[in-house]
Amino acid sequence: MNNGHHIVVLGAGYTGLFSAIRLAHRTRRTGVKITLVNPSSRFVERLRMHQIAAGQELADHQIPDLLAGTGVTFIQGTATAIDPEARQITVDGAGTLGYDTLVYALGSSTDTGQVPGADTHAFTLNSPQSAGRFAARLTEATASGGTVTVCGGGLTGIEAATEIAENHPGLDVTLISLDEPGAMMGAKARAYLNGALDRLGVILETGARVTKVLPDAVELADGRLVRSDACLWTTGVKVSPLAADAGIATDDRGLILVDATLRSVSHPAIHAIGDAAAVRLAWGQIHGTCQSGLPTAQYTADTIARLVRGKAVKPFRFGYFHQPVSLGRRDAVIQFTKADETPRRMHLTGRSAVAYKEMVSGSPLTTYRFSKRMNVTTIVSKGGRATRKPAA
Repeated sequence: MNNGHHIVVLGAGYTGLFSAIRLAHRTRRTGVKITLVNPSSRFVERLRMHQIAAGQELADHQIPDLLAGTGVTFIQGTATAIDPEARQITVDGAGTLGYDTLVYALGSSTDTGQVPGADTHAFTLNSPQSAGRFAARLTEATASGGTVTVCGGGLTGIEAATEIAENHPGLDVTLISLDEPGAMMGAKARAYLNGALDRLGVILETGARVTKVLPDAVELADGRLVRSDACLWTTGVKVSPLAADAGIATDDRGLILVDATLRSVSHPAIHAIGDAAAVRLAWGQIHGTCQSGLPTAQYTADTIARLVRGKAVKPFRFGYFHQPVSLGRRDAVIQFTKADETPRRMHLTGRSAVAYKEMVSGSPLTTYRFSKRMNVTTIVSKGGRATRKPAA
């Protein structure tokens, strides 16, 4: 049955690795071959990069070990080109790879190209290596009682600033944000967040736009210079140009345009998931998070398994459920949300929130292990009434 059908998964982040493992389980009796391609053999826990940046050590999870027993072939290499008409991928160091079905899961990274000097003088959390280099710089800055700037007041910036402040109390940590940190949360959760920032001594520069990053300072739009011995850049997102360069239909940011079943509108043999896909539901467009990415991977693995067997598929449905934010290792705040991510009244703080956040951060690896033997769901909410009708 379907002997010789080749599925290639590009990218082994949270979504790509999950889709490959779940696909292997769902298609184990079909004769399907699955290949996973990724530049590094290490699985990167993006949810924990701020911990590395603050100087903590994380476990080294190797992708071949996580795939053990699944039958998935792992190729370590970088995809440099896609020919969607010939259904071929060029992989640096591995030649040309043909596919019948492609799962595009190349994700996204922090964009340092929009502000002068950010690409030269700022660090990012794009990889364990870049986070590690920032940690080394922090050690140097701590010895001289220096100042650290974290640019971007989103959840990543908040987690990084609080983690650094907790681990390096001798440093002055400044969080620079155009919007109020935690602006998407309810009033009570936001007040708790601000209290934690104040307790940890994080200096807030709210309503500030960074116009230039210098070797020893950050320049703001009003002309002020904020001293910075180490600058961490957490704002702005970019995706790989691979899909757009291949002529696959993308939006103006390079995300693959998909239909209601997460298949490319221009090349249906390509399924896009996670940060790489422009997924629009009735309530709006999904933005790149692990919370939304894993459900797209689960749905796509199940969809491909059904298509391989000649079965019909239903449209993708998803709704947001929570916004978990760590505030160092000993504090956290969890804002529960409606499907469109607007805040509900309920939130968690303190020890219960810390336990909740740790469960969330560790759940992908647990999911991968169990998914080798059973169908584990990562979809907490399908969005209820908000997703029963397709997007316009």
